[in-house]
Amino acid sequence: MEWLMRMKNAMDYIESRLEEPLNMDEIAKVAYSSPFHFQRMFLLLTGVAVAEYIRKRRLSLAAQELCLSNVKVLDLALKYGYDSPESFSKAFRKLHGVSPSAARDKGVPLKAFPRLSFHLSLKGDKEMEYRIVQKDSFTIVGKSVRVTTKDGENIREIPKFWDRVNTDGTADQLIQIGGGKDILGVCLDMDHAGEQFSYWVAVEAQPDADTQEYETAVIPAADWAVFTSVGPMPDAIQGLWQRIFQEWFPETDYEHAGGPELELYSLGDTHADDYRSEVWIPIKKKA
Repeated sequence: MEWLMRMKNAMDYIESRLEEPLNMDEIAKVAYSSPFHFQRMFLLLTGVAVAEYIRKRRLSLAAQELCLSNVKVLDLALKYGYDSPESFSKAFRKLHGVSPSAARDKGVPLKAFPRLSFHLSLKGDKEMEYRIVQKDSFTIVGKSVRVTTKDGENIREIPKFWDRVNTDGTADQLIQIGGGKDILGVCLDMDHAGEQFSYWVAVEAQPDADTQEYETAVIPAADWAVFTSVGPMPDAIQGLWQRIFQEWFPETDYEHAGGPELELYSLGDTHADDYRSEVWIPIKKKA
C-alpha cells in the first residue's frame, strides 16, 4: 500500500505541473525512489515511459484548449514546454495527425490521452522463484547498441539487434569466448535526461580470453536479486519483468540500486516450454 501511495503521489505531482518544467529527479523524489528505478517501474506498470506520458498528456490538453479557446499556437507551445511553434506543431501533428490550426475545425478527429491512475489489485497467486546473490565486479565482452526509450524505440530495436548477432555468428563467437557459458543481455549507461541507454549482448569474460574485435565493460560489485523465468521467449521473460516490479519490489524491503540490469539466457531452444532464463537486478535496502 505504501508503494501504491508513492506512485499515486508522483502521478499527482506530474499532473499538477504539466504547464511547468518537470525534472525527473524531483518526480522520483516524490515516490522516494531513484530516477532509474522510478522510470523503470513506471514503464513496466503502465507500458509507457514517463517522458512519453508527460508529452502525450501535454499534447492532449493542448488539443482541448485549441478546441475550446482562441489561444495562440505560440502561447500553447511555450506553455507546454516547446522551444518554438515549429517544434510544437511537429509533435502535435505526430500525435494527432493534424496541425494545431486544423485542430480548431469542427469534426476533426483528435486523440485524447487520459490521466493514468494506479489501483490496488489482488496478485501473487503464482509463486516467484528468486534468490539473493552477492557478486564481485566482473568484465563482460560483447557488442552494444545505443537505444532510446522514446516512442518505444528500444522495444523494437533490441529484438532486431538480437537477430543480427544470432545470424551473423556473433553469438556463437561470444559463447566460445565465454567458455560455453550463458549469454547475457545487459542494460548499461542509462542517460535519464536523454532517455537513452546502451544494450549489450555479451558474455562474462574468462581469464586471458581473446576478446578479438569486441567491446568490454566492467559490471560493478553488487547484491543482486535473481529471478528465474521458465517458458518460451520473449513472453516468459517479459511477463517476469512485469511481476518483479508489480509484485516483488512493492512487497519487499529492497529497492533498485541503480546499476546495470542483466538478463541471462541459457543455451538451448528459446521457444521451448521449459526454457530457463534469469533476470538479475542490483538491489539495496530501502532507506
